[in-house]
Amino acid sequence: MTIHELQNEILCLKKENDVCILAHSYQAHEIQEIADYTGDSFGLSVQAAKAEQKTIVMCGVNFMAETVKILSPEKTVILANSEAGCPMAEQMDKDIISAVKRQYPGYAVVAYINTTAELKTICDACVTSSSAVKIVKNLPDKKILFVPDCNLGDYIAKQIPEKTFKLLSGGCPTHARISVSDVKKAKAAHPDALLLVHPECKPDVVALADFIGSTTGIMEFARKSEYKKFIIGTEISIAESLSYELPDKHFYPLSKDLVCHNMKVTTLMDVYRAVQGCGKEIILPENVIRDARKCIDRMIELG
Repeated sequence: MTIHELQNEILCLKKENDVCILAHSYQAHEIQEIADYTGDSFGLSVQAAKAEQKTIVMCGVNFMAETVKILSPEKTVILANSEAGCPMAEQMDKDIISAVKRQYPGYAVVAYINTTAELKTICDACVTSSSAVKIVKNLPDKKILFVPDCNLGDYIAKQIPEKTFKLLSGGCPTHARISVSDVKKAKAAHPDALLLVHPECKPDVVALADFIGSTTGIMEFARKSEYKKFIIGTEISIAESLSYELPDKHFYPLSKDLVCHNMKVTTLMDVYRAVQGCGKEIILPENVIRDARKCIDRMIELG
């Protein structure tokens, strides 16, 4: 089959089988085109909870599918490719953070959404990259243990100097591999372009940015800006997607190495099989769903 023929087959099958397809913004464009919703991980989970369909196919990584299950426990949730994990989410587990909590009594544990469901069960609040500063500011606690991304944690801490932060050595390997040298090369090649970066990048890279924000924030900034040229400091597919959406503007990846291989492992054929019931069904114990939901509800309450 051609890509177009396969897409049409998926569109027919998802309707026949009452399936809602979610595609993260880092997915390939041919997958985004047949999705019911595209966006960031938490936004997709919210859309899944609102969707009428009883089966959800997540084109993303494992923690995203878990978050969908937490917010929609009554639905069948399928991860399109079972190998799609998240290195950052897998860096820290419940046992590790339980031990760290004992070393830092009195600290509220704030978990980035990019964590496993099991780890969320022992956290006080959850955040997304777009809501993190607001949520942490609104927490009554003055001492914050932020996990797992130390780069995002550093960015948050600089915005809230009145609070004390403990950060651990974790983060997104895709964003963390970007260097100041990459920024200098990109700016030399595109001197008239604004630099838009994700706060998962290293602090010295973030310091050079014209705009710092989540994937959704970067895309919104590019849409609304009067500027015509942008260097995109997040996963390489965002520059591609923006180029399709805004053909009168120019988008340049900060580096050709800004590729999340776990996101790219999902193929259109995986989606085709998933809408037929294949793929990895997400099964979580009731107590994990209940306890993990608490820190997500706290995020909603505070933000």
